[in-house]
Amino acid sequence: MKKIIDLFCGVGGLSYGFKKNNYKVVAAVDHWKDALLTYQYNFPEIEIFHQDIKDFNENHLNNIIKKNKKIDGVIGGPPCQGFSTVGTRKVEDKRNHLYLEFYNTVKKVNPNFFIIENVSGFLNLSAGIFIEDIIKRFGNNGLGYKINYKLINSSSYGVPQNRKRVFIIGTKNKEFEFPKENNKFISSYEAISDLNFKLNSKKGNGVYQYPVKAKSTYQRQMRKNSKRIINHENTNHEDQTISVISKIKDGGTIHDLDKKYWEIRKYNKTFQRMNSKLPSLTIDTGHRNYFHYKANRIPTVRECARLQSFPDNFVFQGSKTSQYKQVGNAVPPLLSELFAKNL
Repeated sequence: MKKIIDLFCGVGGLSYGFKKNNYKVVAAVDHWKDALLTYQYNFPEIEIFHQDIKDFNENHLNNIIKKNKKIDGVIGGPPCQGFSTVGTRKVEDKRNHLYLEFYNTVKKVNPNFFIIENVSGFLNLSAGIFIEDIIKRFGNNGLGYKINYKLINSSSYGVPQNRKRVFIIGTKNKEFEFPKENNKFISSYEAISDLNFKLNSKKGNGVYQYPVKAKSTYQRQMRKNSKRIINHENTNHEDQTISVISKIKDGGTIHDLDKKYWEIRKYNKTFQRMNSKLPSLTIDTGHRNYFHYKANRIPTVRECARLQSFPDNFVFQGSKTSQYKQVGNAVPPLLSELFAKNL
């Protein structure tokens, strides 16, 4: 069985896809406690390290290499805050130490491949200095990897969400080929229409029986090995907020209404309803920038998880606010599966 290390693992979106393709995660590293609680709940057999990657590299990496002999891949999404600062073009900016430690991990492990995932603006940060540095450090003149990168939209790969992210793949042997795009999109309706539409307003209630049979192939896929709906807790909006939301049509925005609504309430201009006939908007970390295509509320954590392609038996831990953030920060598992399969 091939082995990988998941750095900046979050709740395990990348780990999930690789595990389904018979990879063994020998170490999962993150310094966000809530995400690791969720990770541990869903992957109890995997050893996790709740610490900064530098501490992990200095105190644990050698033992993991010694114990496992050969590690095939290093995956993760290192933050690169320093690259986004206007006028800053120094890779050695101290805020980039997480990215540089990712490089140090790959250098020491010498895996067959690595994956770096990040936001869509990654390729253009500081006029492209980041991707230039990746090619220099990891490429033929550095660690010897063949580098391939692409800005992709998850909705083109079976995920019911318009989510653009950059994936950078380095391989030692064959050059990596990105999965083929699928022209058949999965809509928000196809993804979540089998989940309870009207929710109990009682605080703390988030567990339900399935109200109807699965209505689509995607829903059947998400329900596999699950007997109930979890993390489906309602959000109690103010009556005025509910009234305003109710006036927005399926796929519409706050600007469909009279100006008095969004000028008086100072609504964020991005507030809009999902379009039931299209993939959902990008699932964020819970800033309430979008509403359910039919219900007069923001989507629940479970609905967001569905739109991220997390199966229903994947349970999120911590407060509801934290759960939203965990889901929004994750890599869609279905996307991870495709990358693992191609590798």
